[in-house]
Amino acid sequence: MSDPTRPGLFIAFEGGDGAGKSTQVGLLAEALRAAGREVVTTRQPGGTALGSQLRDLVLHGSAMAARAEALIFAADKAQHVAEVVRPALERGEVVVTDRYTDSSVAYQGAGRELRHDEVHAVQMWAVGDLLPDLTVVVDVTAEQGRARRGEVHDRLESEGDAFHEAVRAHFLAMAQGEPERYVVVDGGQDPQDVHGEVLAALEQRGLAVGLVTA
Repeated sequence: MSDPTRPGLFIAFEGGDGAGKSTQVGLLAEALRAAGREVVTTRQPGGTALGSQLRDLVLHGSAMAARAEALIFAADKAQHVAEVVRPALERGEVVVTDRYTDSSVAYQGAGRELRHDEVHAVQMWAVGDLLPDLTVVVDVTAEQGRARRGEVHDRLESEGDAFHEAVRAHFLAMAQGEPERYVVVDGGQDPQDVHGEVLAALEQRGLAVGLVTA
């Protein structure tokens, strides 16, 4: 779980495919480094040697059962937290990740219509209950995401709009249920405007004192 005594800071960006999460990860990391923080940026699936292999398997490999898909994502996160996230937090660094456990709950729990509580339980076991200090949901409609992705799609991106809208709805429901841990930003805005909202949310929660929000 999120630990207020640890020296590091853990921020996750979530949202649908094409939302602009990677852009926001880069912008936030730049701002944090300019403010004097040590920052580790990463993505899931991926971020480790094993994670890269699992990413290729789950996003570009053969068709698989929904439960198998969920377990591969859980394995990626277990390795990622053990190898990258926890060590960085223990060093007092800021970890900014493109996706975390909420993606699995939304994609496999809602999109694949597995029980989201069971997917959540598996994910929490895999990461040892480690939660971000703040999760930013970059919200776009399925139509907006599809337009941004263009013609190249992985296994999940190629799903229809109904799948992606179910995923979107679950992200928003999670954020509504825990407003102290989430912030939702409109991903349809200019990236710099989205970035400004993210900085403001961090400042409001006292998580990144000294960042310029103007």
